[in-house]
Amino acid sequence: MLENKLPYGSRLMATGAHFPRKVMTNAEFESFVETSDEWIKSRTGIESRRIADPALGETTLSLSYEAAKVALERAGIGPEELEFIVVGTVTPDTIMPSTATQLQALLGAPKAFAFDLSAACSGFLYGLSIADQYISSGRIGHALVVGAETLSTVLNWRDRTTCVLFGDGAGAAVLGRTEGDHRILSTRLYSDGQYGDLLSIPHGYSKVPVYSPEYRQDLAKIQMKGREIFKFAIRNMMDASAKVLADAGMTTADVDFFIFHQANIRIIDMCAKSLNVPPEKMWVNVDKYGNTSAATLPVCLYEAQLAGKIKEGDTVLMATFGGGLTWGASLIRI
Repeated sequence: MLENKLPYGSRLMATGAHFPRKVMTNAEFESFVETSDEWIKSRTGIESRRIADPALGETTLSLSYEAAKVALERAGIGPEELEFIVVGTVTPDTIMPSTATQLQALLGAPKAFAFDLSAACSGFLYGLSIADQYISSGRIGHALVVGAETLSTVLNWRDRTTCVLFGDGAGAAVLGRTEGDHRILSTRLYSDGQYGDLLSIPHGYSKVPVYSPEYRQDLAKIQMKGREIFKFAIRNMMDASAKVLADAGMTTADVDFFIFHQANIRIIDMCAKSLNVPPEKMWVNVDKYGNTSAATLPVCLYEAQLAGKIKEGDTVLMATFGGGLTWGASLIRI
């Protein structure tokens, strides 16, 4: 059991989520790629996803802003009380300034320092851990953690192995300082860059910029080796989950609710089977939204809380993986 000697802890005060208006069903793919609703559902569990429309002002920043407003309202605090804002995203509105600093300005949070982090689908969990460390050390009192993506902007819409998997959306969480037991109990984060090519966007940045003779537009989109990632994800998510449970001196029997990264239903089901989690103790929304990358965990938290599946005092285990490769798990007493 890991002994926490920090003076404070971080309590998850509230969550929020927001999605673009457009719902894209599986059937819509049949007109431009060789696929079908049955093929997609049987392999991924996905039935629809949301797609952002910049013409309607829907961007990573706008989705983050709306999700953050919901979280702040539910937490009962104003943006002026925030002292830290972190946004996990690989699809920022702009490389500079960061999405987080633009969000700080939109919210009106003058005391908050802000930055983006790039950990792909693990972005929210990485941000949650950073915020937890700042709060637990006593340096700050409140933090806003956002996971937001508009992955539709980096999809090759002719590649059926990737374009059907992802969607756009944002989730947010407000953390506050506590001396009580309702806090983040343990978080474990991991990375292994040796496997970075399993999930990548290799062109379009400084290595192969858009003006380079070697630049290829198709390689400026998501490249994924799905079979290798499938095995890696399950093994490492389960390992991280075991470690956070050990840190807290708990077993899966002590956990009230589970949230696994919503990549596809097969991975979710395998994780549940490995930990002997019954369906009623986990949240699944990959059917409605697809894989929204860094947004999946906070969105699941938000929806499960609204549905009354997660209640005050419950212990929740979250596990995720993403490009980098990155992965991790967190154990929280709500």
